[in-house]
Amino acid sequence: MFENLNVFRMSAALARYAGQQQALVAQNVANADTPGYRARGLPDFKFTYMPTGDAGSQKATRVSHLNGIQPGIATPAPVETGGEASPNGNQVSLETEMLKSADAKRAHDRALAIYKTALGILRSTIRT
Repeated sequence: MFENLNVFRMSAALARYAGQQQALVAQNVANADTPGYRARGLPDFKFTYMPTGDAGSQKATRVSHLNGIQPGIATPAPVETGGEASPNGNQVSLETEMLKSADAKRAHDRALAIYKTALGILRSTIRT
């Protein structure tokens, strides 16, 4: 029942997005010395999240539906974030990856805060 609330769906989608971004940052850092490696990242969350209120688009209300979209479950495709290449062709900047990692942690913390706050509001309304 409560999993259908948009605030919980959005916070779960933001937490998944932050996890995917953190995984890409880790992959970029692991390949920081790989010749020819191109850094990858995800588009901003606001471009990847699909809220339920889109007018005019088909919606899938069950997983068994063949057409339509389910809100908040889009898996964004990684894009090259590119930058200036080093002499061996590698485009990973460790400083940039540190900033991306901090942004991902901040997004994950924000998702948890939204979830905890909404859960607290629900608990307080149920008690009364």
